[in-house]
Amino acid sequence: MKAAFITGHGGNEVVQVGAHRLPERAPGEVRVRVQAATLNQVDLYMRNSGAGITHRLPQILGLDAAGVVEACDAADPLLRPGQEVVIHPGVGCGRCEFCQRGDSALCTRIQFLGEHRDGTFAQWIQVPAAQVFPKPPHLGWAQAAALGVNHLTAWRMLFSKARLQPWETVLVFGIGGGVSLAALQLAKAIGARVLVTSREDTKLERARALGADQGINGKTQDVVKEVMALTDGRGVDVVFENVGAAVWSTTLKSLVRGGRLVTCGATTGDQPGADLRRLFVRQLQIFGSSLGSLGEFHALLGFVERTGLRPVIDSEFPLEEVHAALERLESGAQFGKVALHIGGH
Repeated sequence: MKAAFITGHGGNEVVQVGAHRLPERAPGEVRVRVQAATLNQVDLYMRNSGAGITHRLPQILGLDAAGVVEACDAADPLLRPGQEVVIHPGVGCGRCEFCQRGDSALCTRIQFLGEHRDGTFAQWIQVPAAQVFPKPPHLGWAQAAALGVNHLTAWRMLFSKARLQPWETVLVFGIGGGVSLAALQLAKAIGARVLVTSREDTKLERARALGADQGINGKTQDVVKEVMALTDGRGVDVVFENVGAAVWSTTLKSLVRGGRLVTCGATTGDQPGADLRRLFVRQLQIFGSSLGSLGEFHALLGFVERTGLRPVIDSEFPLEEVHAALERLESGAQFGKVALHIGGH
C-alpha cells in the first residue's frame, strides 16, 4: 500500500511517500480504507525527534482518520463492510485499572496511532474494532477525521475535566489552532460565552465569525486587563490553554476565584512559575488533560450529529504532498485543520 512514513528524524527529508507493507488483519481487528486524515503537532514531533516515544522505523505518521470499512469479523454486531467510519487514535490495553473502569485515556499501556504503532497516513489501517465508530453522516471526510484528536481532546477538557456550564464564560488561548477552534465550537454549541486570544487580528475576526463573543490580541493588548474589562472585574470561569509557559501567569490572573484552568499542551515551554500563593488564596483548580476515552468519543460523535457541528478545515493536500502539509502546520499560519486526501476522492 502507499503510505507517508518517517525513515529517521530531522526535517522533511526523512518523510517519504511510497510502498509500505500492509499486515494481515487479525481476528477482532477492522481494516479501514482511509479516505482522509488530518495533521497534528505530534506528527511534527515524531518527524523531528520522537524522543520519549517508543517506536520503530520506518513509522507511518498520522493519528486520526475517516474511511470505509473494508473487512471486519462477520460476527461484529456494529460494523459491516462498506460502512463509513471514524477512528479513535488511542489503543488501550483493556486490562489495566483505568481501562477496567472505562477511562481508556488513562491506560498505562496505551498505544497511539502514528506514535507507538503505524498511523493513518496510509491507504489502509487496521485497528481493534473498539476503536472504530460510525461517521456522522453530515460531515465530509476531512471534517470527520478532525474529530478524532482535536474535538475529542477539547471535549474531555471542557466537559469531563472543567465541567463548563452554559451560563459560564471560557477564555480560549491561541485561536486558529485545531484544538482551540474545537473548544470554541463546542463551548458555543452549549451556549457558553467564549473569549478568544490570538496574536493576529485576522484570526480573531474569523473566530468572531464562528461565534466567539470577544477577541483579544495577545500581541497588542494586555490580556488580563481586557478579560477583566469584559467580565466587569470578575474574571472567567474556565481557561482553556495549550500554550504553556508564555501565557501561564496570564491564565491564572484571568480566572475568577475558584475558577478552573485546563491544559493539554506546552508549546512554549513546560516549566512556568507556579504562582502557588495565587493558586491557594484564590482556590483555583488546574486540570491536565490528553485526548479522550472511547466513551467520550461516543458522546462527542452523538453531540456532533445532533448539533450539526462541522470542524474547520484550513487546507487539504493529497498524500503525495505531505511535505507541503507539514510545512503548512509548522508555519502556524493555519486556521483550522490541515488535512490529507488519501483515497476515494
